Order: sequence, then structure tokens, then C-alpha cells
Amino acid sequence: MKLYCLSGHPTLPCNVLKFKSTTIMLDCGLDTTSVLNFLPLPLVHSPRLSKLPGWISKDGTVNLEKELKECAGRVFVDSQPEFCVPERELLDLSTIDVILISNYHCMMALPYITEHTGFTGTVYATEPTLQIGRLLMEELVNFMERVPKAQSATCWKNKEIQRTLPGPLKDAVDVWTWKRCYSMQEVNSALSRVQLVGYSQKVELFGAVQISPLSSGYSLGSSNWIIQSHHEKVSYVSGSSLLTTHPQPMDQSSLKNSDVLILTGLTQMPTANPDGMLGEFCSNLAMTIRAGGNVLVPCYSSGVIYDLLECLYQFIESANLGTTPFYFISPVANSSLEFSQIFAEWLCHNKQSKVYLPEPPFPHAELIQTNKLKHYPSIHGDFSSEFRQPCVVFTGHPSLRFGDVVHFMELWGKSSLNTIIFTEPDFSYLDALAPYQPLAMKCVYCPIDTRLNFHQVSKLLKEVQPLHVVCPEQYTQPPLTQSHRSDLMLELQPPPMPYRRCSVLNLPFRRRYERVYIMPELASSLVPSEIKPGISVATVSAVLHSKDNKHTLQSVPKPPPLPPSKKRKRVIEEPPVVLAPKPLLSGAVPLEAFLATLQKHGISEVKVEETADGHILHLQAEDTLIQLEEDGTHIVCDNNEPLRTTLRDLVLRFLQKL
Repeated sequence: MKLYCLSGHPTLPCNVLKFKSTTIMLDCGLDTTSVLNFLPLPLVHSPRLSKLPGWISKDGTVNLEKELKECAGRVFVDSQPEFCVPERELLDLSTIDVILISNYHCMMALPYITEHTGFTGTVYATEPTLQIGRLLMEELVNFMERVPKAQSATCWKNKEIQRTLPGPLKDAVDVWTWKRCYSMQEVNSALSRVQLVGYSQKVELFGAVQISPLSSGYSLGSSNWIIQSHHEKVSYVSGSSLLTTHPQPMDQSSLKNSDVLILTGLTQMPTANPDGMLGEFCSNLAMTIRAGGNVLVPCYSSGVIYDLLECLYQFIESANLGTTPFYFISPVANSSLEFSQIFAEWLCHNKQSKVYLPEPPFPHAELIQTNKLKHYPSIHGDFSSEFRQPCVVFTGHPSLRFGDVVHFMELWGKSSLNTIIFTEPDFSYLDALAPYQPLAMKCVYCPIDTRLNFHQVSKLLKEVQPLHVVCPEQYTQPPLTQSHRSDLMLELQPPPMPYRRCSVLNLPFRRRYERVYIMPELASSLVPSEIKPGISVATVSAVLHSKDNKHTLQSVPKPPPLPPSKKRKRVIEEPPVVLAPKPLLSGAVPLEAFLATLQKHGISEVKVEETADGHILHLQAEDTLIQLEEDGTHIVCDNNEPLRTTLRDLVLRFLQKL
């Protein structure tokens, strides 16, 4: 059993598991942190960004004025942003049979895998994962296509040139593998391969293994996966949460008795309590609005935004913010808000029960009805005529490199009355803000990450007790900035097996058993013999038939009758002699009792020698050796057949015949 690791990002995993003749890809996360090295794409012409000076090395030898621009003391790539896609050279991706998706954030690289590698398999995901994943991909494509860039920067990626660049460009890894965004046509083609599954539904793969998704409690439709054969079980835990938020709670008990547990997608903010962060979010928002400022919340169009709106719904009245408009701007804003209301069976029990009242499970429906929350596809069109300040704007992208958020940064960044509140944990907020410096607006960092922290995961692993744990190497050591915090890492016995991008792990358990079925007519012909109380054994002669990873023992076919001979002479053909099978022997020859028996038969001069596998008895007078081993007995006796026969019969006294 092997695990190939194609992504170095612990919360955006992409691994391939080879297990019992199947090749299974676990998630295909897209590492979008690479976009922080690029200039923002403004929706409205920005004089500031269009007049940036090009970068030339200090000694003047490297001139990349067209590709790199200096902005706020840092150097950025002036080109369409590119993403760090999963590794494609480590193994032949066309051999992948299935792709299992755990949540909508972990499927963003799907078109790169399905459309450009010769992949012909099936993708399995839950319905909310597929539909919300489609929205996030659509939004990403829309952000890119709205602001097309003519040039594509490639010279800076040359290894010799990259070495001379200032950081962080100098330290960017695998820049040659970075790719531009896919098209909507590729998205539709990739998603047409998805087959929908429900929690605990069992799907057979080629008769070899069975896969089944379990609720992971992190987001709508998010799953952990069980991959099992008759005798082995692998659990894949990715992006799970034990907190009570809107999704169905996590199914923990089904993870028990795993031979291997692959663990990814823990919280990126182990020291930040989500409840505390929500409180801070609300208080900073209220303070800014009361002072006459605007609040900008860069966020994804699904996920944490549902919890933020729910929190604000409860907070608005008590904080006297009833008249403040809330705007949600995204190409998929409308679909996202509607989808969250119709996936009732994927919600926690409390929200499910509202559907039968009937009430919308999420309170943002009421915010929309009362006109407190308005949603728009972009800043153009209706929004520009209905927009009034002070207000709260939820929009993307959290990297601040593309999407409507770029316009609001340019619009509001110069005033200290305004505040930007970061709630998504995927990007360093200082790096996200770098091209907008110097910035007058206040910046608040309230990362809300509900995924498992190290304390919760240690408790979970104690309960489910897998034999082996595999995890990203980042989880086996404390964070670089807090090297003294041993509580911010996984400490397990035996220690977890760490992986990094491009590593191949041989997982430490061997398959020992295979299930074989016996045909009824063959089973009825068996004659079991009891070898000890409760255990019977029968010998069997059969043909082993294997197809689609199912093994069956069938009766040996009778030989066909011989065709009549053309010769005129009647030759009486004798039937072939069928020898009775030799009886099988079981048991062990006890040393002391055997020596006593030899003595009774007049063999007394016996020298006993202990070996790794048993004992060697040297009958000195007879010049004969007897090797007693756990699974066999050998008698070495030259030219004395009567003695050999006698010794054989003495050995057989201690063994059972089947």
C-alpha cells in the first residue's frame, strides 16, 4: 500500500492511495497562496496601479520592467494571477480510478486533473460539495475573465533570474508548475464526471474495495472517507469540526478500527477560538459603523459567511445597527444564499427541524426579506445606484488580488474611519494588504477556522485508536513562530508518519488475508475432522476462479469422455489410475515424549541440539539425524530402510491425520 503526496499545503491536500489494485485520489486542493505574489486586478481603472515603476536589479543586469512592478516597497508580478497546482510528474495521473472529494474547498484543482492528464475515472462527492464547489469555481473564473491581462509573465521564473529577485518572490517554490485559471468549459467538463453520494452510502470499486463518506461537521456536505476491503480499513480525515455550527455533526464512531488513518485539514489557527473571534468581529463592526465608517469583509461566497450573517442577525438589534445596509457582492451571491436554504438534510438537527415548521433554516432569508441584506453579482449595475454608506460589504476574494474587493480597497483604503475585517484563515493578512500600503483604514484580524485543533484531534485519535497515523510534516513539529509550543503539534505513540509534497510513503501494514467463496456443491462434499474442540478442518481439491477481485473455489471438472477410436480393433481402454490423496498431518512432536518412545524401542544414545526452528536429534549408534521443526519433521538415514520406517511410524504416533 503506497501513498503519493501531490500537495504541500496541509489544509488543501491532494494525495493518491494505491490499495488492492485500485488507485484512489484523495482530494485535489488548489493552493491559492501563490496569488499573493501578483498585483491586484482592479475592476475600475486604477491610476495608482497603472503607474507603478518596473523592477530592475541594483546592478542593472536584470531588467524585468514589463513583468515585475515595485509597489509599497515590495516587488509583484504584473500578470494574470497563477495557482500552485498539485504535482503532476510523481505518477501517471491517467491511471487514477476514482477521486474522492471531502469538501468544496478541496476540489478547486479538479479541472487541472480531469482535463489535462488523460483521467478517465469517476469523481465522488456529496451534492452540496458539488453545487457549492461549482459556485466557487464559477466565481474564480468570473473574477479572472472580468479583468483579462494581455501579457503572461514567464521570464522571472527562470531559476537563475529568480535567485536574484527580492523576497518573497525569491523564495517562491515550484514556480514553473504554477498555472493560470481554467475556463468555464473546463469546469463543466470536470464536474460532469462527478457521481453524487450520500453519507454512509457504500460504493464498490471493482469488487476490490468499498468506499463510504461520513459527515465531517465542517461545511455543508463535507465528508471524511472510509476505504475498506474485507480485512483492511483506511480512514481519510480531512477538514472536520466538532463545533456546533450549521452542518451535520461529525461521525466519529465509524472511524474506529482503522489500520491507517490519513489526517489532513486541521485548523490553520490553533490558538484562535472561533467563538471569541466572532465576538471580536461583531464588536469591531459595530464600533466602525457607529463612528460613521464602512466595514469591508473579504470572504468566500460560501461557508463562514453563513455563520457571520447568523451572528449579525442576532447582534443587529442589540447593537442598534437596524438601519445599516449589509451588501453581499459576488457573481454567485444569489445562488449561494439559496443553496444554503435547500440542503436541509445536510444541516444540523436544529436547522433541519425548522424546515418542517416551515421556516428557512438560516436567518439570512429574513435579512433579505426585510432588505437589511442585499446581494449583487458585481459593483456594476444595480449596486452602484442603490449603494449607500456607512455599510458593511461582504465580497471576495480573501487574497485581495482579484474580485470586487480590490475596488473597495482602492475606494476606502485612504480613510481611517473604515475597517477591513479578515475572517478567512487561508491568507496572511499582512501579505494580502502589501500592495495597498500605506493604508489609512483600520485592519482587524479575526480568523474563524472551525476545523479540529491539536487538542481535539489528540482526543479523537485516543477514542478511535488507529494502528498508524499519516499526516503532513507541518503537524509533527510546533509552528516556526512558536517553537516552544509542543501543544501545537501531534504527539502520538507510535509517532505519526509525516509526508511533504512529492514524497511517496510505503504504508506500514501488509495485507495478510483474502476472502474466498466456496460453491455450494463443493462445500457439501467436504468432510471436516475436528482437530481440537470447536475447530474442524477439511481438505479440499478445487479450481480457484478469480474475476473482478472476487475469488471462488469451484469443483474440479470431470475429464470429458474420450472420443471413440477410429481403429477397428477393439482395445479395452483402462481407466486412468486416480491415486487417493495422501492424508495431511497436523500437530507437533513433543521432544520429551518422543525421546521416551525412542528409549522404549532400544534407541538410547541420542544427542539433542537446539536450533532456531526446533531441535536436531542425533542417534549416534545408528548414525541417523531427526530434525524436529514447527512445520515439518525430516529423518536422514542412509541405507537402513527398516530403521527409517520404524522412526517414521514413531513420529506419526504423535500426529493427527486428516
